[in-house]
Parts: sequence; structure tokens; C-alpha cells
Amino acid sequence: MIKRLFISFSGGETSAFMAQWLLANRADRYDEIACLFANTGQENEETLKFVQQCDEAFGLGVVWVEADIDPEQRDKGGFRIVDFDKASRSGEPFEQIIKAYGIPNPDWLHCTRELKTRPMTAYLRSIGWESGSYDTAIGIRPDEIDRIDPKATGKRFLYPLVTDVEMTKPRINRYWSEQSFRLQLKGYEGNCAACWKKSTRKLLTIMQEHPERFDFTDRMERLYGHIHPSGHGDRVFFREHMSTQDLRAIADGGGFAPAIDDAQIYEDQLDFGFDLDASSGCSESCEIDFSEAA
Repeated sequence: MIKRLFISFSGGETSAFMAQWLLANRADRYDEIACLFANTGQENEETLKFVQQCDEAFGLGVVWVEADIDPEQRDKGGFRIVDFDKASRSGEPFEQIIKAYGIPNPDWLHCTRELKTRPMTAYLRSIGWESGSYDTAIGIRPDEIDRIDPKATGKRFLYPLVTDVEMTKPRINRYWSEQSFRLQLKGYEGNCAACWKKSTRKLLTIMQEHPERFDFTDRMERLYGHIHPSGHGDRVFFREHMSTQDLRAIADGGGFAPAIDDAQIYEDQLDFGFDLDASSGCSESCEIDFSEAA
């Protein structure tokens, strides 16, 4: 039987470490390995550059995919292959998903499923990898252990940074600080420009530092908030039914402590009482729940 490994590369430093470690230490266990990065069109430019740098430095063979969906026939959505130069940078795949499903938010959880999980699994099917025929490596760390799927073994999900080489966030930071390059983003910025899963503190901090990163969410709310409205009226992106304009007003008012750059925290500096604030699952990057794959 052919042994296959799918590496889900989110574009963050944790999954980048995982990808290079697997190729260096576990490649001999597999006949075929596929390393995929799904671009939403709202990744920070620094993320795209980092994916390209990792591919060139470690020979990952990254395949870049994007969701390709007709809002009128959303069940027939697929993927298209791009690269660093051709990758969408103005939210094109994301806008198509919003046209089809409405704005994602804590009550409507379809963005990762439609923009990452389904394009990746569709690509794998296109090369003959049917569901259940491969292992899936996911970049979750011991300090995120509550995100591990309890049915991982049956689904062939692997968490090598928990089971094979224990890598906490500070250890990941140390590794990248010793490399010739690393992701040029602060820890609270994450890969997606204005992900609604971030804590409100992180979003407000980013709003103060890079208000232009919220232009897309503002435009989507104005254009498509009426699609599948919520019980509160038009749909918006952020928790507590806050719109982009609401966040702008709070950020402009100030009076809150900014988020801390946890990409610069190392084990010898770690305060175990430190709280990064509540979020909806987005810390450094968006790791995928493949249990929702079509």
C-alpha cells in the first residue's frame, strides 16, 4: 500500500517548522508527500513571502491553492493552483465565498472550511488521494493541546509537534530567531490581515497600527451584509456583533492596553501567568479542522 503524507502549511512559523522537520526526519516513512498552502486573498504579504522563503530554503515543494467557487453553484466549488506571483492579494477568493455563504463570524464558521479545507482536499482528490488514503500532519503545539481532535487516530490526523518533537511557542520562536529569515509579523498580527477569530485586544491593536488591513472587511460588510442576515440584522465580522466601523471607533478612542508580541517571547523569558486574552482559535495562524472536509 502506498504511504502518503499531507502536510498542511498554514503560512505561520509553527507549521513551517513542522513542515521542514517532517521532511528532514520522516520523509523516509512515506512514498508520497504533499505540502499545501491555501491562500485566502487576505493573507498578509509577509505571510506570502515567508511561504516562498520556506519553500526555497527547505525544498518543501509547496503547492499553492485557492478556492474557486461560483456563488450561484457553490456546491461545485473547487480550487485553482497559483504561486507567489499569481496569488490573489485583494481578497478575491474570500469575496466569492462571502457572495455564496455570507460574511463569516463567530456564529457562521464557514471561512476556514471553504477557503482552506475544501480547496486543499479537492486538490488531493485531483491527484488521486482519496479520503482515508493518507496521513494529515497539522501544526498544533502542546500549548494548544485543547485543539487536538479527540478522534485523530481514526481520521489519521498527526500532531508531530506534540508526539514527536515537543515544540511550544517559545521554542518555535527560538528556532526561528536562529535562522537567516523568519516571518516578519508580530505574533498578534497572524497570517490573515483582519481575522475575526483574534481577540478584540489584538484586533484593536492591529487597527491602530494598520487600519488599512480592515478595508476589506469594511467593504464586505457594506456590500454583502444583507446575505443570509443574522438575528441582529445585517451580518458583520466581529464578536459581539461588532462591525468594522465599531472597531475603528473603539480603536480611535484608545484607552486599552495593546496586545503583546508573543513572537518575541522565549522560554527563559516566559511568565506562566501571562494571558493573551480570549480568542476564537486564531493565535499565530489558522490551523484547519479537516473533519469538515467535503
